[in-house]
Amino acid sequence: MENMALKKWLRFIAVVLPIVIADQAVKMAVLVRIQYADSVEMIPGFFYLTHLYNTGGAFGLGADAASWVRILLFLGVSSIAAIIVLVLYKKTPYESRWFSLALCCIFAGAMGNLIDRLFRDGKVVDFLEFYIPAVPMNLFNPWPPFNIADMAISIGVAVLMLYFLTGKDPL
Repeated sequence: MENMALKKWLRFIAVVLPIVIADQAVKMAVLVRIQYADSVEMIPGFFYLTHLYNTGGAFGLGADAASWVRILLFLGVSSIAAIIVLVLYKKTPYESRWFSLALCCIFAGAMGNLIDRLFRDGKVVDFLEFYIPAVPMNLFNPWPPFNIADMAISIGVAVLMLYFLTGKDPL
């Protein structure tokens, strides 16, 4: 039993740590190499690395709130989400690999953005920006910029949705 618990937490570290390190390393590279609000065109007319800050939540929600409200709200939400994910992970059987992976991704993403909020005055560094030319009425064009932590959260949520829709680990 102890061996399974150890393997489970080693899995957690093996998934979470690389995501958080990659997220923070790329954010640092963006901060050092790209001036604020500047872009580097990676795929012409489609994909750009753009140095931006998000003071709000997903899609910039809450960005207009007072600074202290935003910081408390988003630090609180991230911290509570991280604790909930840790509790769920602890209760998840070792055999539920995909469910565990989803929780790890969500936790890693929450940590990546929480680190930003703690050390960057409540702001999150976003840098991935996509333009999709065929989108009608330019709805979400460009798509709101995001980062690796946001991708990890989205992947984790997608896997959880598959899990809950099918009632079993996907794939």
